[in-house]
Amino acid sequence: MTNMQFAKRLQPLQSNVFADMDRAKAVALAAGRQVIDLSLGSSDLPAEAHVIEAIAQSLSDRSTHGYLLFNGTQGFREAAANWYEQKFGIKVDPQTEVLPLIGSQEGTAHLPLAILNPGDFALLLDPGYPSHAGGVHLASGQIYSMPLLAENSFLPVFADIPAPVLAQSRMMVLSYPHNPTAAIAPLSFFQEAVAFCQQHNLVLVHDFPYVDLVFGESQDWADSSPNPKSKIQNPKSLVPSILQADPEKSVSIEFFTLSKSYNMGGFRIGYAIGNAQLINALRQVKAAVDFNQYRGILNGAIAALTGPQAGVKSAVATFQSRRDAFINALHRIGWNVPTPQATMYIWAKLPSHWSQNSIEFCTELVKQTGVAVSPGAGFGKSGEGYVRFALVHEPPLLETAVERIAEFLHGNRN
Repeated sequence: MTNMQFAKRLQPLQSNVFADMDRAKAVALAAGRQVIDLSLGSSDLPAEAHVIEAIAQSLSDRSTHGYLLFNGTQGFREAAANWYEQKFGIKVDPQTEVLPLIGSQEGTAHLPLAILNPGDFALLLDPGYPSHAGGVHLASGQIYSMPLLAENSFLPVFADIPAPVLAQSRMMVLSYPHNPTAAIAPLSFFQEAVAFCQQHNLVLVHDFPYVDLVFGESQDWADSSPNPKSKIQNPKSLVPSILQADPEKSVSIEFFTLSKSYNMGGFRIGYAIGNAQLINALRQVKAAVDFNQYRGILNGAIAALTGPQAGVKSAVATFQSRRDAFINALHRIGWNVPTPQATMYIWAKLPSHWSQNSIEFCTELVKQTGVAVSPGAGFGKSGEGYVRFALVHEPPLLETAVERIAEFLHGNRN
């Protein structure tokens, strides 16, 4: 067999947290375990009926069966721009400041190809979502990890970034509400980030998939169809857009996906919004890689963004009830974790016995109990000592998972 040589950039991509847990789950299933999978943040809730209907009606329209070029996405881009204006009070040009994506992950993975030259630094959150680092590796860039610590509310400290690194840096990637820590960031933090990036000539990237999964704030905007003429509905939102801190879009680009708010993860639809030059650069990369999604998917996304929003409010209530049930169950077994204000995740500090081996904790947990969770170390060095639970099952099953975790902890005390 020929000894094939592969690019060195593949080496950092050989392992990721989701692939590792998939293998561990397969072993548990092969051993006859009933797996309760809390490792992957894939919503188990269905897309709304009016979204499915829009896609279904598209199928019989033969004009939707061909390639879809940029001009054919105008209706979707207009819907996205109107949605942002209604929710955040930010005026957006759908022609130059919006680009459809195959989920926000495509944006974070491909944008470094448009920004970084080999050896340039990207400033990334640690822990952080794996595709953020993956895109930098594919662009032959270097990563400077900004540690997220509990004592700093899981926010990076910009003053700690070394001057030599800053001199070689081209971009910073943020993401709040944050995966995996579930932390949120106030508008003042984003304003600080914008000023920092302007000062150091950095592109500011904000991955924003959990914009709607926020608990304890008004969801009144979601009671009816969005009105593109209306003013901002919730100016004191717990989770502001980066564009509220950079309304001129001087250095910023934001990625949104319909996977979380509208339960459309499998449909693979999202968009980039922000600085027109960055949008154009990402569009150039995208043009070399693919066309756009099937037009029917975009028709479903338009229905989601412009139609009734009660489903968003319902999803938030569902995840809030799951959060409360899971937190209460953990507290009953003596595992005291903070209650997050957003996302579909619980970020839990491990008991002392496992504090430096989250991967072993997760592999042994699924092997012995069938409960699959994600090791904090899989999201970055600073994630060690934590695990992430995804709230993708109903409360009774979540409580069963906690009961199994209690048995595991009791049986593995050393």
